[in-house]
Amino acid sequence: MKENFASIIEAIGEDVSRPGLKDTPGRAAEAMRFLTRGYNQTVEEIVNGALFPSDSSEMVLVRDIELYSLCEHHLLPFIGKAHVAYIPTGHVLGLSKIARIVDMFARRLQIQEQLTTQIATTIEQVTDAAGVGVIIEAKHMCMMMRGVEKQNSLMTTSAMLGAFRDNPSTRAEFLALTNRHS
Repeated sequence: MKENFASIIEAIGEDVSRPGLKDTPGRAAEAMRFLTRGYNQTVEEIVNGALFPSDSSEMVLVRDIELYSLCEHHLLPFIGKAHVAYIPTGHVLGLSKIARIVDMFARRLQIQEQLTTQIATTIEQVTDAAGVGVIIEAKHMCMMMRGVEKQNSLMTTSAMLGAFRDNPSTRAEFLALTNRHS
């Protein structure tokens, strides 16, 4: 990967041997490995048995989980936040595990629509929840730094499964708790 970054730097017309760029190919390779570390993680490793018995059947919501991803079309960042909710059926997932699941999928080459669905279906599978709702809001550098160059645009995607899809009052509660309207 280091050699490939050196080739890219040279292809844009820079001298990779100049002092400011001498170590850049290695740093860029390490940064790319970090930004895509989700490929080296599994749901099983992340959850690590952190499902706990619970009599609760009320909505569990974690709001404003920051996320950083790379769009698969331009390899440019998109940055935002996820709101993840589920309705437990006999057990709850450790709080940090929800954020870690968001990170695992965000740290892959992505499109926001797919990321939203992956998080929702994974939470549903792991918890056997009666329903899952996920909303992601993000700013995309591929739209801000190039192309149409719109600085204030925000993309919002949602995935509603089970009770969040089938029950209007569950969906409305989720939207209200995330400051949206049904």
